[in-house]
Amino acid sequence: MVELPDQFIFNTFAFLVWGALVMWMCAGFTMLESGAVRTKNASMICLKNIGIYSIAGLAYFIVGYNLMYTGVGDLWGSFEFLYGPSDAEKALLDGDLGAVGAVVDNGYAVMSDWFFQMVFVATAASIVSGAIAERIKLWAFFAFTLVLTAFIYPIVGSWTWGGGWLAQEGFQDFAGSTIVHGTGGWAALAGVLVVGPRLGKFKKDGSVRSTPPSNVLVVTLGVFILWLGWFGFNGGSQLALGTPADAVAMTIVLVNTNLAAAAGVLTALLVSRSILGRIDLFAGLNGAIAGLVAITAGPTMVDHWWAMVIGAIGGLLCTIGIRVLEMIKIDDVVGAIPAHLIAGIWGTLAVTIAAGGRFHIQLLGIVSIGGFVFIASLLVWKVLDAMMGLRVSSDVERMGQDVGELGLEAYPEFVLMPEPNDLD
Repeated sequence: MVELPDQFIFNTFAFLVWGALVMWMCAGFTMLESGAVRTKNASMICLKNIGIYSIAGLAYFIVGYNLMYTGVGDLWGSFEFLYGPSDAEKALLDGDLGAVGAVVDNGYAVMSDWFFQMVFVATAASIVSGAIAERIKLWAFFAFTLVLTAFIYPIVGSWTWGGGWLAQEGFQDFAGSTIVHGTGGWAALAGVLVVGPRLGKFKKDGSVRSTPPSNVLVVTLGVFILWLGWFGFNGGSQLALGTPADAVAMTIVLVNTNLAAAAGVLTALLVSRSILGRIDLFAGLNGAIAGLVAITAGPTMVDHWWAMVIGAIGGLLCTIGIRVLEMIKIDDVVGAIPAHLIAGIWGTLAVTIAAGGRFHIQLLGIVSIGGFVFIASLLVWKVLDAMMGLRVSSDVERMGQDVGELGLEAYPEFVLMPEPNDLD
């Protein structure tokens, strides 16, 4: 019996295991968002997040992956309605051992790569969900998610990881500070500008009505899940585990990822009193995410001190960003724009410090990707608003989307119920 080389097996296994860990980040986003919103909207957040993952999986399978890796110009000439295993892999499954050589030459099972890339698409879409929570209609949001995962994100991916023009210019983004998190952040910014702030968030006198997390425990759990998932996000982006060099590189990536997150937490907590007026747990939690986002573009640096510096600056910028958004009356429920967009911009530029990037090329990537995603997203949001309306009614917003749209309370014990003898 012919055996496949270890390199092929380890590469494929790495794609699948790290991809499963990134998929678990969807649970982290669900926990973070459902704990950050008011209890009257928690069920809607849960539905939106499982819907995001499902839409992303189908859209990227049918359209997105092929678009990302064949390029926009070649899409219709080489498009396959359903992407699947290679012909050699199919032959091998049918018992043709002569196909082993062709299978092994690819370096990994074809669909393992699709799976790993797909979970990144779902991550980008999840970023949008938290920013515009508590006031956007379910099906309008799902429609935007479909466009984002089938077209907008894959076009960005085709420019970069798909070998397109930005890749040819030398743009570097190891695991997606801009490609994934910047894309999600720009789409979220366009969404909050179109849909507007929640009712009563900004008072007439210019002050901001505080809307603290409804469940701090759940938010904290969500951040820990995301932190764990990020080891798959960044570690898996080594895209190989078949040699000792790959194993060493992956170790460095994971250590830098952890150091940046830790530095982001402590920096955000240290500056939160002076910026936000209090030692802010929510700022600290977002500091962890900002540190993770910031290091994602270049976690391969051998000097670990730089990872701490990059993560710390990410946490600082995120905390400042939370305050700035309040000042300009942009309502981002979970702080997604500061944590993912602002920290992502910083992280992409920080590649020039110790990971070999060129500043003007990194800036070109940020501006071109940001301009495309923001304008495309803005147009899609406005079209959806004209066609079906983005925002729930004021009555539904006041009572909460759980009751208003789903007829389901996430915390039914908090609802006043009639006594048993009052029931028919």
